Amino acid sequence: MRFKNISEKLKTLRWRGSFHRNSFILILLIASIPGLITGLSIYWFAVGKVEDELRILHTSQIEQRAKNIDEQFKYLEYSTSHWAFEPRFGETLKDIDFVKQFTETYDISKTLLLLQGSHNLIKEVDLYIEGEKPILFNSEYNVLDDPSKTFYHESLKKGKKLYWEEYPVEAGSKKKTLAFVHSIPATSKHPFGSIIVTIDNNKALQLLKTLTPYDKGATFILDGEKEILLSSNSTNDASFINVLKTEMDIHKQTEGSFQIKHNKKMYSISYGQFTRIDSDWTYVSAAPMSSITAPLILVSRLILIFSISALILAFILSWITSNRLYSPINKLLKSLGHEEEGLWRRKGRDVFTVIEQQMQSLSQKSELLQLRLVEQVTQIKSSFILQLIQGYLYHHTEEDLRVRMESYGWELEGKSFTALEIQLTGLVETMNSFSNSDESLITYTASNIMEELGNEMFDQFNILTNTDLSVGVLVIHLDRHSFRGELHLFADKVTKTINEILNMQVTVTISEPTESIKRIPYIFEEVRSGKRFRLFENSNQVIDLMEHERLGNFNQIHYPFAIEKEIIQAIRMGHTPEVEHLIRPFLQELTEKGINEINIHQGIVQLYSSIQHEILHSGIHPHELFEGKNMYEELSQIRDTERIIKWFTHHVVGPFIKKLEGRMNIELKRVIEKVVTKIQESYADDISLESCADEVGTNPYSLSKAFKQMVGINFIDYLTQLRIEKAKELLIHSDMKINDIAEGVGYRHSYFNRIFKKQIGVPPSQYRKLNQIDNQINVENDGGSF
Repeated sequence: MRFKNISEKLKTLRWRGSFHRNSFILILLIASIPGLITGLSIYWFAVGKVEDELRILHTSQIEQRAKNIDEQFKYLEYSTSHWAFEPRFGETLKDIDFVKQFTETYDISKTLLLLQGSHNLIKEVDLYIEGEKPILFNSEYNVLDDPSKTFYHESLKKGKKLYWEEYPVEAGSKKKTLAFVHSIPATSKHPFGSIIVTIDNNKALQLLKTLTPYDKGATFILDGEKEILLSSNSTNDASFINVLKTEMDIHKQTEGSFQIKHNKKMYSISYGQFTRIDSDWTYVSAAPMSSITAPLILVSRLILIFSISALILAFILSWITSNRLYSPINKLLKSLGHEEEGLWRRKGRDVFTVIEQQMQSLSQKSELLQLRLVEQVTQIKSSFILQLIQGYLYHHTEEDLRVRMESYGWELEGKSFTALEIQLTGLVETMNSFSNSDESLITYTASNIMEELGNEMFDQFNILTNTDLSVGVLVIHLDRHSFRGELHLFADKVTKTINEILNMQVTVTISEPTESIKRIPYIFEEVRSGKRFRLFENSNQVIDLMEHERLGNFNQIHYPFAIEKEIIQAIRMGHTPEVEHLIRPFLQELTEKGINEINIHQGIVQLYSSIQHEILHSGIHPHELFEGKNMYEELSQIRDTERIIKWFTHHVVGPFIKKLEGRMNIELKRVIEKVVTKIQESYADDISLESCADEVGTNPYSLSKAFKQMVGINFIDYLTQLRIEKAKELLIHSDMKINDIAEGVGYRHSYFNRIFKKQIGVPPSQYRKLNQIDNQINVENDGGSF
């Protein structure tokens, strides 16, 4: 019984015809061979690619860790510089008796300990003061003898304010560590001491070892003189550092990576630079490739195992799939009335013979459909004209084109061609009926209107519907002068009909006639360009290029520069509503003399260019702000004043101000407000950028940059403008002497005269005299009016 069941199961595995067998073999090949080839290819060829990717990842990792080390040293330099500017380390330090004034001595020691604890890399902070008795503060107060002071005295003679150097670990010791030296006073040209921050060598080496993540390589840092400052070597080869240093002399680039072979091992070398205050340091990291590419061995073996497994799975799935494929064919044969499967074998015919016969029948039906398509001459004509205008038929001769057009049913003997383009404007005024998304619907409606009117007036014509509220027309007509009047009559009818139905204005541009088919693309290009000569106002217009060329209708443009400046200022201040109010008079002044659209467009493009310059100046790239959109192309498609205003406010200025506000630091804004208040309250005092920076707790460079960004002008210009304005008020409304006024606004008399004349154009005395005369005239006029 069991044997019988096994026999029946084996019978189900036999081939059921040639199609079944062939499909199984084909599916097996398709499923298995590509997978096997892919697996082998990956196994043999992808290792190198993955190795490159791992090496790139390793290099990126090294760069990130090097950046961290650089930030650590930068922070140390910044902290030391910050403390060096403390008033405690100023000129008064030289006159202190550290024995008698023990409280000052205690405060200095406490400050040095505070600085020492401000960074993990700092081991010790020393303060050296040169005088009759040279003094060194470290853990305690020390008076140096002559041999000990030599090193510090030589350091001061270098004439450097800030620099890195190797510093003895202990007095008289040859063992040295890295130290950062800052001369004091920081603002003096003749310093008499220095703050010396020594680096904890062990911690610095631990930080340096992060550049060799596999603990099997070497890394070191070179100073500007190519001398080793710090080094770490875990290769058990003392000469490896010197080999790397020699190899670095060959590479002239400041950063990069390469590979070298040393002691039968391949190493990946990454190097770059740290920009220090006094020089550029170079870091070098070497890691063995075997550590970087260790994951590849396991991955490649897994790929091979998976490929073999996929081959076995492909065999099983191919058998199942071939059975499934045969099932619908068997059903198809039954549906066609061929239920006996053996019938095909006995006749020696393939199962697809029936399908072939069916395809022949479908082919015959297809030919009938092709004949019906030929009858759709109108669509073919439109397609031909569209190809002709777009330049796809430029390689054909005039005769070839004429023959093809005549074969499509056109009569061309003694005929000429004229192009018209109808441009719709005033979409904003019809927003109650249509929206911007309805442009295609409006254009389609206009093309239907023109087709109906064209059927009444022309024997041969073709409508070309565009997507920018414009419709083109190609009219084939007899070459007679009177036909020009018929074209104008057609333009009038189209204009009136569209005005009534769509409530939109129409600009019709008519080209010059031509007898050449090959010139048809050019006359369409002429009408596209010619419509730019329309008056920039929302009204019906007809532009006949023959009359326009003869009359030479050109106007000179007047550009409102003053309003443009106000627009830019409003953008800087982030006032979007004010920008919208200013653009309207800008366009009114630009168009007040009926200037052609082509000139108006140039003025609008100039305004956009100025705004784009302001965007670039703020540090934002227009490509990023507008998400890669071609803003010039968008602007060229707008022909209504209201749409231009909305485009500028919603698509240009709005996103820019939103982006700018998003980037603005609120805390920085408060700092600048505090500085501005300080200037307004103390403008008559000796106020400077440095004093304001100290008061708000930042450095002069950062304050200057933030002040320019927030206020729009730099610190000194703002202070100067404020002082001059106060001086003008005192000159006009008081009897104070000019010397007193100069001192009252914070200037010496001689400098006040020069700066006032530079800013106002006249000396203070002449300014007072001119304004007093004007005031007297105004008083007399006011008195005479009663």
